[in-house]
This record gives sequence, structure tokens and C-alpha cells, in this order.
Amino acid sequence: MHACLAALSNPARRIERVVATRNAASRLPAGVQPHILEPDAIDGMLPPGAVHQGLAVRASPLEPAGLESICAAPDGRSVLVLDGVTDPQNVGAAFRSAVAFGARAVILQDRKSPPLTGVLAKAAAGAIELVPHARVTNLGRAVETLRSLGYLTVALEGEAELGLAEALDDKRSAAIVVGAEGKGLRPGVAEACEKRARIPIAPQLESLNVSVAAAIALYEAKRSR
Repeated sequence: MHACLAALSNPARRIERVVATRNAASRLPAGVQPHILEPDAIDGMLPPGAVHQGLAVRASPLEPAGLESICAAPDGRSVLVLDGVTDPQNVGAAFRSAVAFGARAVILQDRKSPPLTGVLAKAAAGAIELVPHARVTNLGRAVETLRSLGYLTVALEGEAELGLAEALDDKRSAAIVVGAEGKGLRPGVAEACEKRARIPIAPQLESLNVSVAAAIALYEAKRSR
């Protein structure tokens, strides 16, 4: 429901079709004319296992922006950079955290990131409509660009000696770089960052979910500024 309502409210979207049950149709913005269907009929239009809450929208994809166009002139807000995070649930949750903690943009790798549709859009609960994103071919080069623009670039690594709070003890806008669970950040991407930092956790636990780590880092970056 949240993902659909946010898409319908986003002027950057071209809405192709809206289907809804009678109950769900009552929650739609004025002027939206859905096709009224029974829940079972909507079930048949969606992938197996999809939960639609009585509303589904087919829309044009969101176009990525240019990195420098959305990150130029740092203004105190953070940028979240995702390296090799391919799970749509994790990427969607990361977008949600980016909005929650006032991030300026989310940067994705072009070929290894999922499209902002379906499961990802639902996990983001409308957040993909609220924060711009860029897709880049070379993430290490993108991090270098962020440094040249004036961002403090921080790679999250569990084995780093520097604590996150200490790494973010800097008034510059932060670019938080996180990698996929298991593989972590690729060496070239980590080396492009100015600092490497860890989130202190209990020794019984090896690591955090990538979207949780991103949320903690974005919160800490906002709090410290």
C-alpha cells in the first residue's frame, strides 16, 4: 500500500495502470481512477507469493540521476553507497533508512544492483520515491568523485580498528560505503575511501545485516552533525 501510494504521488512516475479492490480504492488520491477487481483477480496478476493489500500499480521505472548532479555542493546530509548489495529486500530497507535519517542520495553499482521494482519497492515502503539514486559503472571511481566534491568517505568494515563514531567526528558531509554480507566491500572500493571504520558489536556476533549497518551509520552521521 505505501509503495503504491508513494508512486502515485510522485510526479516523476508515469502511471500505466492501477488495480484495486473497492476497499483499497477508498484510500487512493483524488483523481486516480483504478480498475476495480476482486482480491483473487489481483492475485492472478502478480508474481507468486506477492501480498498486495488490495492495491497494485504498474508504473514506468524511476530514472537514475547523475552522481555529480545530486551530490554536488555537500550540504551536511549523508550519501549512502552500496557495493555489491544484490538482495532486493536489503536494498529496499537501505532506501528506507536513507529517507529516515535524511540522506541526500543512494549510489548503486550499475550492473550488480537490482532494479527498483517489485520486492525492492515494497521493502522500501515508498522510500524509493523520496530519495534520488544514481547508478555508476565504477564504484571506486564514484567514491573518489565524492571525495573530490568534499565528502568524508567512510568504508564500513568489521575488521577496521577505527570506531564509527570516531571516524565520523568530522563536520564534513559523510558518504557511507557498505558492502554485501559475506563478501563485504571489494578491496578497490574500500581503498578509495578516506577512512575505514567498524560498528562496535558484541564479540559473539560476527556481523550485522547490511541494511541494519547502513541504518546505524546513517543515524550516527546525522547525530554527529
